[in-house]
Amino acid sequence: MTPFLRNMLVIARRDFLAIVATPTFLLFLLAPLFMIGMGLAGGMGASQLADSARGAGRIVVIADPADIEALRAADLRLRDALPREPALLELRVATTTADPLAIAREKGSDTYAVMSGPLASPRIVEREADSSSGRYLALLAGEVLRSRAAGNLPAVAPRFEAVASGGTSIAVQQSLGFGAVFVIFLLTLLLAGQTVSSLAEEKGNKVIEILAAAVPLESVFLGKLLGFLGVAVLFIAFWILMATVGGLVAATQIDPAALAAAGKAGKAASALAATPATGWGFFLSAGFLYFVMSFLLLGAVFLGVGAQAATVREIQMLSLPITIFQVGMFSLSAAAASAPGSNLAHFAQIFPFSSPLAMAARAATDESIGVHLLAFGWQALWVALVVFVAVRLFRAGVLGSGNGWKFWRRKTGN
Repeated sequence: MTPFLRNMLVIARRDFLAIVATPTFLLFLLAPLFMIGMGLAGGMGASQLADSARGAGRIVVIADPADIEALRAADLRLRDALPREPALLELRVATTTADPLAIAREKGSDTYAVMSGPLASPRIVEREADSSSGRYLALLAGEVLRSRAAGNLPAVAPRFEAVASGGTSIAVQQSLGFGAVFVIFLLTLLLAGQTVSSLAEEKGNKVIEILAAAVPLESVFLGKLLGFLGVAVLFIAFWILMATVGGLVAATQIDPAALAAAGKAGKAASALAATPATGWGFFLSAGFLYFVMSFLLLGAVFLGVGAQAATVREIQMLSLPITIFQVGMFSLSAAAASAPGSNLAHFAQIFPFSSPLAMAARAATDESIGVHLLAFGWQALWVALVVFVAVRLFRAGVLGSGNGWKFWRRKTGN
């Protein structure tokens, strides 16, 4: 092993243990529990609001007593056929005092549309012009008239056949690609940003100057990146283990018969049958490697930028532009994932800081594998380039003057 690699691994081990062997690391490891708790609380609140809103909405039909059952039967047929279920139908017997406008303004529930009059020429009062509820009531009246005109027809007995080897749809593969982009972005957002402040303490107590005199600065920067990468991998492995244990526990509590009765077993099987274009094995392996490259790329940039900061206040001020930069790369890669093969997707795959995310999305929609090997080499080249530039700027701006950001200024004589 060369002295450069030995020094790099020693620094990586030192930084890794300095983070892991502290009580605060446990709090860092369990931090996603707070996110999950807040997400569950917000999701439950939003679900209750949505359920209450759906329960309060209605559409009303004022009809003759002879048409009530025909309207109810037609409503059941149409609801089974439509992809989006309309609001709850309320049937009222027509009277001389029934006023559609007054019914539409009744308190206690949202009335989207009211239909009255003969079915051949109904009057429909809508809450909003040309609404889907009004069109549904017109469709409902037409369905009753057509059913009466056709008479008693024999029941249709269809035979349904599923395409067993039809493959995964393009939309599902694009969804898998977007999921890969989001997961890599979330992990780098949580884990890569901590590299910004890694040199602050060592600059304050002059440790970095001792390291710079003893070993090459390139090995110091790469060692720190590998140390933080080890922390990130440990974080991911811990939560994968927790998710696996939670999934096994949840599987033992689910009754397959009840799941099949609820009609969710087929949907779950269809979701699990979705396959990326490159296959699950390569897709997951490439996704992990792209996370590593994204972490190293962004971590190298953040390490170099943070190394120029002279005070903790400057480091805190850097958090906002760093977050904006990460969100920008996520937005670019998400747009590329929704338009595979486009010029935007090619640009996102070539641009070094969005390349890991965009190429992970491509692994879900494009079955070619060789291009990913080129992408790994391209991204590794940029990691080395960013570290090289960061070291040069750090040596010229910090070690040469004792403060940060000085390499932009021209030195003047006394």
